[in-house]
Amino acid sequence: MAEGGGGARRRAPALLEAARARYESLHISDDVFGESGPDSGGNPFYSTSAASRSSSAASSDDEREPPGPPGAAPPPPRAPDAQESEEDEAGAGWSAALRDRPPPRFEDTGGPTRKMPPSASAVDFFQLFVPDNVLKNMVVQTNMYAKKFQERFGSDGAWVEVTLTEMKAFLGYMISTSISHCESVLSIWSGGFYSNRSLALVMSQARFEKILKYFHVVAFRSSQTTHGLYKVQPFLDSLQNSFDSAFRPSQTQVRPAQEVLHEPLIDEDPVFIATCTERELRKRKKRKFSLWVRQCSSTGFIIQIYVHLKEGGGPDGLDALKNKPQLHSMVARSLCRNAAGKNYIIFTGPSITSLTLFEEFEKQGIYCCGLLSARKSDCTGLPLSMLTNPATPPARGQYQIKMKGNMSLICWYNKGHFRFLTNAYSPVQQGVIIKRKSGEIPCPLAVEAFAAHLSYICRYDDKYSKYFISHKPNKTWQQVFWFAISIAINNAYILYKMSDAYHVKRYSRAQFGERLVRELLGLEDASPTH
Repeated sequence: MAEGGGGARRRAPALLEAARARYESLHISDDVFGESGPDSGGNPFYSTSAASRSSSAASSDDEREPPGPPGAAPPPPRAPDAQESEEDEAGAGWSAALRDRPPPRFEDTGGPTRKMPPSASAVDFFQLFVPDNVLKNMVVQTNMYAKKFQERFGSDGAWVEVTLTEMKAFLGYMISTSISHCESVLSIWSGGFYSNRSLALVMSQARFEKILKYFHVVAFRSSQTTHGLYKVQPFLDSLQNSFDSAFRPSQTQVRPAQEVLHEPLIDEDPVFIATCTERELRKRKKRKFSLWVRQCSSTGFIIQIYVHLKEGGGPDGLDALKNKPQLHSMVARSLCRNAAGKNYIIFTGPSITSLTLFEEFEKQGIYCCGLLSARKSDCTGLPLSMLTNPATPPARGQYQIKMKGNMSLICWYNKGHFRFLTNAYSPVQQGVIIKRKSGEIPCPLAVEAFAAHLSYICRYDDKYSKYFISHKPNKTWQQVFWFAISIAINNAYILYKMSDAYHVKRYSRAQFGERLVRELLGLEDASPTH
C-alpha cells in the first residue's frame, strides 16, 4: 500500500508538468507578482505552484481537502422519474450523445499596447492610467470646492490653493497606507510605529489635512446629472479608457462577480479580501455600493470595473443584487459590452452562470465556462436530472455530460458533486486535476481549465489584498475613488513586470509601491537605474 502511495507521489511532478503544458495554451501566468507564497486554500481542485511539488510528500490535503467552491449547493430534493425526465430533456434539446467541437479561434495578441523604455519609472507606469491632465483636473476641482465651501461657511485663513506638486504628494501619502497597512495616514507624522520622517518632511500634517478636507474630483453636480457617483464617475470613465488603450486582454478572462474589500460579509469569493474587526464594523457605515471587475486571467490585469450603488431597498439595491441572478446577469452584460466579437472565454461564478446568458453571449462571439449551483444559479432550461444527486455517490473523478448545441452541462464528482456549464470547451476532451498526494483525478477539459483559472485568481486575491489603500473614508465616492486608484496601481505593476524596465531593476510589488510613493513625493529620481 505504501509502495503504491510512493509511486503516486513520484508520478505527481511528471503529471503536473504535463498539465502545465496544456495550460500554456490558456496563457496561465504562474505568478505575476514575482513573490513566493503558499497556495491558496480556496481552490478545491489543485495547485500548480512550486510549493505544491516540494511539499507533496508532507502534505495532508488528500486526507483533509478544502471545502468545495462557493456556491456548491444542495441539489433539488427529489429526483424525477428517469423515463419522463429523458423524454422532457430530449424535447428541450439535451442529449447524452456528445460531439467534439473546436475551441473558439482567437487570433489577437494580448499584452501591453505600448512599449515602455528600460528607464521607465514606477510613476511612469502609474501615469499611464492617472496622467497629469487628470491630476490637474483634481487640482482645479479641489480649489473650486474649497472656494465655494468658504463662501458658504466662512473664510479659512489657513487655506492656500493646492498645486499639482502637492496633489501628487497627497496621492503619495494615501498610497503609502497600502505599504504600511496602517489605516490612518496621519500616523506618518505621529512619531509612533508607523511614522516616517522622510515622508513627513515633504508636507506638514496641517497642510495635508487641509487638502484632505477639500479634496474633490468633481466639485459640483450639473443640472443634467442624476447618477449617484457623479463626484467620481468622470475619473472612472477616464480610468476605463486608459485600461482599454494600455492593454489587450488574452482570450481567457474571469468575471469574479463579487463585492469587494473591507467588509467580508459576502457569501462568495471576493475579488479583494481584507479583514475587519467587529469594532471597526460597528464604527463604520455599511458600504453603499458593490464593485465588480472583468479580469485577464493570464496576467491579472483588471480590464473593466463596474460599480453598482445601493440606492435604497428597491429591486436594484445591493441586497437584491446579492440574491437575484437576473441582476447579476445585468452586471455581466455591462462588463462584457466591449468584448463582443472577439471570441473571449469568460469564467463565471454560480450567481452569473445561466443557460440564457451564455446563449446570449455566444451570439455575440463571447464564450463562457461557469460553475453552476442549483441554489444560486438561474437553472432555467437545464435538465433536472443533471441537477439531482444520485442516491449512491459515484467514484471520484467520474462525471456525466449532456449537450445541447454547443452547450455542455457537466456533473463531475470529487468528494462532492460539482456542476459546470460551458460552450467554450469540447465535452469529449479529457483533462486532469492534480492533487498533491493522490495524483491525478480525471475530469473533462472544461473542469481542468476552470480549476486553473480559479487557482490563479485566488493567488491574485491573496497578493492584491496586501497592497490595498488602507485609508477608509466615510463618503461613498471617496471609497470608490481609492478602490479605483488601488486597481490602477496593481495594473501599473503588471505592465511594469511585462516591460523591459523590470529587467533593469526587478522590484517586487511592495518595492514598486514604495518607489511610487517616493517618486510622487519627489524624494526619488524617476529612473529605476538609480
